[in-house]
Formats: sequence, C-alpha cells, structure tokens
Amino acid sequence: MKTPAEWKTLFEGSAFARQTTYSGPLGPEYNPSGTRLRLWAPTAQKVSVNLYRRGDGGACMGTLPLEQHGQGVWSAYLPGDQHGHYYTFTVEVDGTAYETGDPYARTAGVNGLRSMILDAPRIDPPDWNHDHRVIVPASRRTVWEVSVRDFSQDPACGVRNAWRGKFMAFTQKGTTLSSAGTFPTCLDYLKRLGVGYVQLMPIFDFGSVDESRPLTRQYNWGYDPTNYNVPEGSYSTDPAKGEVRVRECKEMIASLHAAGIGVIMDVVYNHMYRSENPLNSTVPYYFFRQNPDGSFSNGSGCGNEFASERPMARKYLIDSVLYWAQEYHIDGFRFDLMGLYDVDTMNELRAALDALPGGRSILMYGEPWQGGGSQLHRYEANKANLAMLSERIGIFCDNTRDVIKGGCFDAREPGYVEGRPGSFWDIGGAVAAWCRSDKLPAHSPSQIVSYVSAHDNFTLWDKLMLVRYARPEYTAADSAALAQNRLAAGIYLTCMGMPFLQAGEEFARTKKGQGNTYRSSPSLNRLDWKRAAQFHGLVDYYRGLLGLRAQFPRLSASDAASPAAIRFFSLEQPLVGWTLPAAPGDGAAWQALCVFYNPTEEEKRVRLPDGQWKLLSDGVSSALWKGPSRVCGGEVTLLPYSATIFGQV
Repeated sequence: MKTPAEWKTLFEGSAFARQTTYSGPLGPEYNPSGTRLRLWAPTAQKVSVNLYRRGDGGACMGTLPLEQHGQGVWSAYLPGDQHGHYYTFTVEVDGTAYETGDPYARTAGVNGLRSMILDAPRIDPPDWNHDHRVIVPASRRTVWEVSVRDFSQDPACGVRNAWRGKFMAFTQKGTTLSSAGTFPTCLDYLKRLGVGYVQLMPIFDFGSVDESRPLTRQYNWGYDPTNYNVPEGSYSTDPAKGEVRVRECKEMIASLHAAGIGVIMDVVYNHMYRSENPLNSTVPYYFFRQNPDGSFSNGSGCGNEFASERPMARKYLIDSVLYWAQEYHIDGFRFDLMGLYDVDTMNELRAALDALPGGRSILMYGEPWQGGGSQLHRYEANKANLAMLSERIGIFCDNTRDVIKGGCFDAREPGYVEGRPGSFWDIGGAVAAWCRSDKLPAHSPSQIVSYVSAHDNFTLWDKLMLVRYARPEYTAADSAALAQNRLAAGIYLTCMGMPFLQAGEEFARTKKGQGNTYRSSPSLNRLDWKRAAQFHGLVDYYRGLLGLRAQFPRLSASDAASPAAIRFFSLEQPLVGWTLPAAPGDGAAWQALCVFYNPTEEEKRVRLPDGQWKLLSDGVSSALWKGPSRVCGGEVTLLPYSATIFGQV
C-alpha cells in the first residue's frame, strides 16, 4: 500500500501525466436508448456502479462492473431510458474500496450522496431554450451579492411560504413588504435598485446543511462544496428529487434574466467540505495539494486545497465552469480564494470561456489571496501577479476597501470616511483603479473590483458604528453614520473599475457587530426588508448613484488611457477633488465629471473649474441629475461627510 508521500511522487511525475491525461468527456452521457458512464480513476484496480431507484433509502437494484480503457478512464453502458435513476461508484484503490458519487454528476439525491442520471431538456423550465445570458453594458456593471437563503427568509418579504429561502423566491413578481402593496421587495426591489448583476453565494451542492432535516435552525453560507456540478438541494422545494433542484435553479436564473439582471456564481473550487468526497474517493490524494510528507496542504484554512496545477484537476475545474456557463447560462464567476489557483489555470479558463458563443461577455474575478500557507510553489493568481493575469480577470481590491472604511480585521480602525489622518493620499489611487499607483500592478481598470463590504467581515454599517461608538446601537438611525455611509458609497461608486456591494449595504444592513456569520442564525443573516423600508432614503441614494454612473460610461472604461485622464486638484487636506472628461462618442450625459469628497464634520468651500457645472449629487440626494438644471460656477459648498458630484454642461 502506497503512503501519501509515495502518491505525491507518483502524481507529480511526468510519466503519470503522460499516461493518464485525458481530454474526452467524463460523467453520464444520457440518450433515451441508453446512458454511458465514464469515470477517470487511473489508480483503481476495480470500479463498479451501484444502481438505485431513489435518491435516498431503498435497496440497491444491482451492481455492474466498469471496463478499463486508456488514460485511466473506466466506463459502463446502461441500456434503456435511465432518466431519474440514481447511482454510486465503488472504486477499489490499493485494496481499499470507496463508495462515492460521480465527480461529474449533473444532479443528485438528498445530501448529494447518490448521483442521478438526468435528461435535462425533459425537465427544463418552459422556454429555457430561449433564455440567454444578459448583455449588460459596462456602465451598468454593478454587482449585488446575496445568499439565496438570505434573500427571502424574512417573513415580511412577501414571498409565499413554500418559496422562502429557495431558488423560486427569485421568480415571484409583485412582492411587497408584509404584502401591503407599498414597498417592493425581492425581485421587484432589485429591478428598481438598478444593479446589473446579482452574485449568488454558493449555489452548488454543499455539505454543512442536512437536506433531510428541517431547515428552520440550520444555516450556512455554503463555502463547503460536496458536488461541484449539482445545485444545492436545500434551496429547492424537494431535495429528495434530483430533477427539482435543477429545474428550480434554472427558473431562478431565467427570472433574473427576464428582469435584465445577470447572474454571477460564487464558486469555491479551492477546497472541499471534507476529505471524504467524490474527487478524493475516486483518485485518493490526486485532486488535492500535498505537503512534502504527502498530507494535505491547507492553504484554504479548511483542511485541504485543490491542486489546480495537476493536469486532470485543471481539466475538472475548467470543465465544471464551462458546464455551468453552458447548461445554466451563468453570466459570470466569482472565485473564492483565487490565490490558491495557479495563473496558468485561470488564464486557460478565461480563454475557454472566451471560446464559447458570446463567452467574452462572461465576467470572471476573484479574491486575490489565500486562507493560509500553501504548497502552490508557482505563480499564484493573487495581487502580486496581477500583471500575469488576463486583463479581463478581476480582483477584489482590499486596498480600496480598507482606505475608504478602515481595516476589516480591526473593528475600531478608521478609514478615510471616519477621518483617518493621511488616508486621502490613497483615495486618488482608488479613484484611478490603482492604474496610477505603485501599490498594485494593475494595468487596466477592468482588473479592479471596487467595494467596501462583502459577506466576510463586518457589514459597512456595523463597521462605521464600531469605529464611532464604544457600545453601538446598531438598529438606530444614526445621522452621522448615515452620512459616512453615503460618503463611502459616493467614493467607490465614482471609482473606476467594477463596483460591488453586499446585499443590504444600501439600507444599512446590520449583523449586530458580528463579523463572520457563516453559520449564525438565519434571523441574523437574512435581509431585513422592514429595515429596507425604514432606510428608503439611503436606498434611493444608492439607486441615484447607480443611475448617475450609467450616464457617464468612462467611469467603467477598461482602457489604460482613461485613468490617466483623471486630473486631481490641489486642495486643503483631507479633501479630495478630481475631474474626468467624457470619452469621445461614448454617449455621456455630461462633457466631464467633477467630484469632491469631504470626510470632515464641517462644511467646506471649494472652487469649481472654469465652465458651467450642473449639480448632480450633493451628498444627500444623488438624483439631482434627473431634475431641473442647477448650474453652478465659482465657489461651492461641500456638506459634511459628503461626495459632491457635478457634470459639465
């Protein structure tokens, strides 16, 4: 029996790669007359398939051997219509037998333990063939991040009970707060807000929620994958039936597309929930990076990390992403802990997406860091190697996040909007998407995701309150924190790059000062739609800024010349001011923008450049650009804690 270190030596040898690298299809290949199963298991001595009628329980209908073929592939042919039948593999390696699901399974039964053979067109939603990815202009590319569970778990959201916390909640139109017909919630709220994309926290099958038990007290964000190509069962109305999760996931996507909103999938290929998983049970140790002694490396902080540099692991990752893009019409992919993947894998994936029909419109970005020390001793897809990544692979820019609101790991550390001395120097770097700074090797604004809050760490509101008060009242409508919230939004929504916000940031979402709520109560994590109504003025402020940004496309330009065109003013510290001319022929509503940030608690006077300037946002109302012209010139007043925006007319 081989030791883990011996497996490592074998897998990293050129002979193994040459003898076992396979480029053909894997997984179930369905036809009405029969289904071909293919499994890559080059270290197995024997493989068999176990057939079941149900996704859980019930006796095995029979076991059939798979035949071994070249390059480590095993296969079996099951005659007849196999749609709806479930199966597992028994893989014998070094004298040990592992029963496991299919790593390439398209759907599964309860908790993903049994894979299911699926005739997808048979259960697709009506008109699914007419659904397509949404073409979102660059000027409207703003991402709103939410968990499927959080979106509609609030009893006041207006969604029917059976759909709350499920994929189907995204399909219900006309929902209002407490069904009173006044304040729109869920899908109608999103349409009114004006974001271009919804980023869904993990929707593939994850392991921390038991689908066979009531979900009332269970909660997890889902960053613990079990089956990469299978939708999560707890988000469906019937996790026992593998076809339901597929159909309802597609219905959600189709509904968002019909509303003009793209769907970005948060993918977590960097690790799996536990070491007993379909990949590791099929080819032990191969798919996961190893320490010198053969044990699992833990750069994810979750016990294992995906070995993207190994040829068949790289193929698996790329095959899986392409499957979601093609089968589910996904509009973009956000990569968790992208620093755990090698640069070559990410660039190959970008090229593979580009080769799809319309594939160049698919967004691709990720976290450019790791969760711990890794054994990836080659070029990591992180901030330091940004120049080696395709210009159309973006990164979450924590430089922008931290300079605006303060460091996310120290609750009391202030940022620019809270008056941190000297922080104004880096605000200019953020505005220009760091293309004019030596702090990041960015060479295109398209590489930068500008944001101040995401699911990790404190919500923006909680961070502002923790900096401001020793014992915050998180539910209070604090006027100073509200002004700082508006200023933070006014900064990153006028920065170059692609804006991103955590769902509820726009209505002062609070988690009562808890910074990492991945398995906290559903009531703490869910969107509070009453709070959205309470803070409707802040919602409208975000809505106005999104609309304003869409009217000035150069803020979202991807060319290097646009950051270079920004002209910064020499102002009294800590004020920041700048102008950016519109690009010729881009249809901008104004000849140029002029923007000022005032992070102090006092009014400030500044002078506008020569010309006539319409006030678009005064830091309290961001929708002045919609109304009658208020043309300004000479000196103007900046309100405390404000982003003030002018358009040249």
